[in-house]
Amino acid sequence: MTRDRDRPVILVADDDATIRGNLALLLKSEGFAVREAVDGLEAMKQFVDPTINLVLLDLNMPGHNGMEILREHSDLLEQLPVIVITAYGGSSAAIEAMKLGAFDYLSKPFDLDEVLFTIRRALKQQSLVAQVQSMSPVAESASSADEFIGRTPAMLRVFKLIGRVAATQEPVLIIGESGTGKELVASAIHKSSTRADKPFVKVNSAALSSSLLESEMFGHERGAFTGAVAQRVGRFEQADGGTLFLDEIGDMDIELQAKLLRVLQYGQFERVGGQQTIQTDVRIISATNRDLPARIVDGSFREDLLYRLNVVTIELPPLRERRDDIPLIAQHIVQRLAQKYDWPQLALTQEALDHLVHQPWPGNVRELQNVLARAAILSCGRGMQVGDLQATSHPSESATAAHSPAVPTGSLNLHEIMAATERRVIAQALEQEGWNRTKAAQVLGISRRQLFDKIQLYGLERRS
Repeated sequence: MTRDRDRPVILVADDDATIRGNLALLLKSEGFAVREAVDGLEAMKQFVDPTINLVLLDLNMPGHNGMEILREHSDLLEQLPVIVITAYGGSSAAIEAMKLGAFDYLSKPFDLDEVLFTIRRALKQQSLVAQVQSMSPVAESASSADEFIGRTPAMLRVFKLIGRVAATQEPVLIIGESGTGKELVASAIHKSSTRADKPFVKVNSAALSSSLLESEMFGHERGAFTGAVAQRVGRFEQADGGTLFLDEIGDMDIELQAKLLRVLQYGQFERVGGQQTIQTDVRIISATNRDLPARIVDGSFREDLLYRLNVVTIELPPLRERRDDIPLIAQHIVQRLAQKYDWPQLALTQEALDHLVHQPWPGNVRELQNVLARAAILSCGRGMQVGDLQATSHPSESATAAHSPAVPTGSLNLHEIMAATERRVIAQALEQEGWNRTKAAQVLGISRRQLFDKIQLYGLERRS
């Protein structure tokens, strides 16, 4: 009979007897030795057993929860791989667990083949992991109001990346469509980093002209240009020691990109109209919904700047590619609305949830938030029906749709379908806001400049 010392020993810590038993049977059938912990107290005791090679750790247990155990034994995580398992879909747990040094993160219900694959990968890399400095807890995770919700594989990968890059000082490039939550990712990285007690400063590269953006970023001296009646401290100086989030970096003027590259290389800049060289210590996190390689080809973005910005790239999936997360996100939004307006009876019916899951959501999570906020008002703070959700469409939608190109019959060309949908949504927003482009851009979650480009691209005209 094979002795335990000849086999990898795995501790299964979960207060659910069924899950614990099923995992134990699976692991034993695969040749592993298994120890079990029925609650957090038992898991805390067994965690220090030097004969254990790997831990499957449930986050939500009586006695001590999994996060407390990770914090208590963070010094062991360099040598002991821990795979966190949980039934919750919020991002805070994933980010915090990975930051503390957990090897991987699985969400219930999990696939048994995935569990085995992850265990084998962890054990194979155990000797390498022992040489890597584990991530230590440096800041509280994002609050529930700023939290990502999701348990699809695509979002779990995002959570893990945030946890891993937060402890470094490297630049991060966040890629994703408008409304997917790029600013939330940047904020989560900052709050989980060693710079968490320093400023988190934001700049929207598409919201200002090139000259104004230069002053916004680097500041200016008095008299530097007409209207510069006083010295201005720029965002780089404001963010010194902390994090600077450059949103819509793909829309930055090519000449200003050269000045940004210098700051990234040397940490130095001058205010507009100034001679004094200022030194700054800033971590750069940038974001874009643009295709930067394509903009390099057409000469509107510097290739060397892209290399500097995307040391680590985090790509956010659009909502239509993670539909299983929509009920979780919708319920989270509704709970926040109920708390905000003191509507204890506010809720979504199952029919309303099903309706939300099957919508295209070109505006992603931001659009979902707006739809639910309007529906909550229409429902008078009670149960939201499908009719409340459909009624959030502007009355002119059907008329607008008539002036928008239909998706080609029988066409499965994704570019054509997305372009037709985007044109319809933009036209609807413009009509809804009386062709006030500033307000329409805000509704759509894009910059005014981007909206103008889209109007030109789709040949949109105001109807008399």
